[in-house]
Amino acid sequence: MSRMKMEQTFETLRNKGEKAFIAYIMAGDGGLHNLKHQILSIEEAGASVIELGIPFSDPVADGPVIQAAGQRALAEGVTLRSILIELARIKEDISIPVVLMTYANPVLRLGADTFAEMAAQADVCGVIIPDVPLEEAAEFSTPLAAHDIAMIRFITLSSSKARIKEVIEGAQGFIYAVTVRGTTGTREGFDDTLYDYLESISEMSDVPVCAGFGISTHDQAQKVGSHCDGVIVGSRIVELLQQNDIEEIKRLIPRSADIAINTSN
Repeated sequence: MSRMKMEQTFETLRNKGEKAFIAYIMAGDGGLHNLKHQILSIEEAGASVIELGIPFSDPVADGPVIQAAGQRALAEGVTLRSILIELARIKEDISIPVVLMTYANPVLRLGADTFAEMAAQADVCGVIIPDVPLEEAAEFSTPLAAHDIAMIRFITLSSSKARIKEVIEGAQGFIYAVTVRGTTGTREGFDDTLYDYLESISEMSDVPVCAGFGISTHDQAQKVGSHCDGVIVGSRIVELLQQNDIEEIKRLIPRSADIAINTSN
């Protein structure tokens, strides 16, 4: 089903008046043999989509928590190929869409065509590659499109209106709206201008807009989520998974009633 599975998820949430909660985890942190348990635990906690990080030695968009998780995975010998093989093995047990977050180098080393084929075999719905600009995306997006896998695009706080329009045109899956200037990691809060930024992008976009970077609490997820189609939480999820604290992950995820209350204020 590839991209269709993700589109159906967002449509179902929209029809129910709910927002997406996309949970990031680092594949292979704690060993690749734990991946199935981690994904199913996150799914059971209430996540809408899994964003599965691929460990890389130079993760320029990641903060210290995710960098450390990647180093632990690399120390376990985890590779992009081994992750895709494991995903293909366990795909029948996973109900929610899986999106990969990788960097260009691991994909190029595997081969973009091979990557797309293996991702399709693993039922991957979308791919995020933060170090590939829109102008250079075709090398990756073309083989992915042949398997109906979305290549997720970024919009940042510094993006001009012209750039935002360019990114939105032809976007697939969802737009990843970056909420801070800098790398991933927890933040104390967000400037109020963020919410106007998210709403303006949502009004322009035909695909869902999900906000990520810096969101680490239930209240932040609730407030940010009320201004777009969903939120992405990474560093805090990685920390809690390492502590095996699934109950706290459950408490992170806003429920439909939370969003409705916040929206009415």
